[in-house]
Amino acid sequence: MDMRASVKQLYKIECYDRHGRLKWEEEFDNLVVTAGLNKYLDATLKTGLAAPLWYVGLKDTGTPDPADTMASHASWATITPYSNATDPAWTPGTISGGSVDNSASKAVFNINATDDIYGAFLKDNNTKGGSTGTLLGVGDFAGPRSVESGDTLNVTVTCSIAAA
Repeated sequence: MDMRASVKQLYKIECYDRHGRLKWEEEFDNLVVTAGLNKYLDATLKTGLAAPLWYVGLKDTGTPDPADTMASHASWATITPYSNATDPAWTPGTISGGSVDNSASKAVFNINATDDIYGAFLKDNNTKGGSTGTLLGVGDFAGPRSVESGDTLNVTVTCSIAAA
């Protein structure tokens, strides 16, 4: 019997203007990078040690690669057009049906600059614009999305593992 599994992350990002009106929203699947797959395997099958917390970051233009890490992702850069002192936490809810998300506690970015955002990523270090820690996955919007000072981004990330 051939059993395969698919590891995936789905991002849903909502952008609200300073008056609380929805400006845009987008959903996209991301690339679970090799370092992220290794973290899943290590935490599940070897050490049992998972990162205690995960954080959401925003990315600039550039194509993610399976070999990307937080220390080395030459084709894209992190961007920080927000006033949060650190990257917002991804706070997972209950694991069920091979899936877990943060829909009850979305990661919130308080935008304080005009910029174009190209995607998002999940990592285990909250340093804003930092390059340390484990990169779990990274993905892109269909095209750039504009934000401006006063906007708020609410990010929901759903992580799932399913039979492929």
